[in-house]
Amino acid sequence: MPYDIVTRNVVFSSGKDTVQSYLALPEQKGSFPGLVVIHEWWGLNDWVKGQSDALAKQGYVALAVDLYRGRATADPMEAHELSRALPEDRALRDLKAGFDYLRRLPQTRGKKLGVVGWCMGGSWALTLALHEPRLSACVIYYGRLLTDQSALKRITCPILGIFGDSDRGIPVEMVRAFESELKRLHKRVEIHIFAGAGHAFANPNNQRGYNRQAAERAWQITLNFLQRTLGS
Repeated sequence: MPYDIVTRNVVFSSGKDTVQSYLALPEQKGSFPGLVVIHEWWGLNDWVKGQSDALAKQGYVALAVDLYRGRATADPMEAHELSRALPEDRALRDLKAGFDYLRRLPQTRGKKLGVVGWCMGGSWALTLALHEPRLSACVIYYGRLLTDQSALKRITCPILGIFGDSDRGIPVEMVRAFESELKRLHKRVEIHIFAGAGHAFANPNNQRGYNRQAAERAWQITLNFLQRTLGS
């Protein structure tokens, strides 16, 4: 049965700055695995908060980090500009600070932590896995990938990749090359490519590209992966 949850906005330090983010967690007392949740290029909007809530209902402490520092949009042009203007060093610092904040919470004490992200957030989930050896799981929903062995060899956690075979921005060949390099490096990787699914197929706000059947299957695969890697 799903957990009852509580949610709140939280603030943590990132260098000399502070970051406001969204926290969702089971209401029940106890210790739970944690997840850093990373938004799409739209920003920390209601859909990402809803995904965090859904993860909390499954028994995870979900921290959705606001990489845009309070800005969000539904306009593709503005989203493009926001993502292009995001300082890479600041974004990584914010994510690592979010990981540390999550790790210090009493609700995650003694439990494993992972990361999940969609689109731009999927790319940043991979980036965090490259720079945070304490991660125990990384879930990438159609994020941009890399195949540089010198970078990929730094990954220490299992990787789950969710992609669509009709994604024009992330072709199947790129996904398979990413998978091959990880396997060559003896990394733990699980890739799922959904037939007839394009970019952002898991988000119902994507009216032209939402694929309900693929989205529901991908969600179940994600939960199964998190159960195996993070436990409960």
